[in-house]
Amino acid sequence: MRLTLKYGLPFVTATLTYRQKEVEVSHVLVDTGSARTAFAADVVAQIGLIPEPEDTLLTVRGVGGAEVVFTRVVDRVQVGHRIVEQLEVEIGGMDYGFEINGILGMDFLMRTGTIINLHQLQLEFPNAEM
Repeated sequence: MRLTLKYGLPFVTATLTYRQKEVEVSHVLVDTGSARTAFAADVVAQIGLIPEPEDTLLTVRGVGGAEVVFTRVVDRVQVGHRIVEQLEVEIGGMDYGFEINGILGMDFLMRTGTIINLHQLQLEFPNAEM
């Protein structure tokens, strides 16, 4: 899958499925510095992925500062032809001062055995399942 460089950072498009509804999420940062995959609340609300009374709110911290998120197990996250089913993702505001609708974190990258080829600006997925 081709990486797109924006702001000097690698981005892809992902498809998120929740309760059998899909949304294509553009501007998803490929981030080996993030343990978890995350999506912007306003984007995933389109398919009914919204906070529920029983959700626990978490404060996460990173280079972009601190943010309050909730977590949810989604049916699947797909990037290119690689799919991870039943992935717990974080949902938050993602207001970092530039266009970003998600973060593809190490949870997805490790489970899929993704190789990040920066020379060719590609995400490569080995044939063997991890």
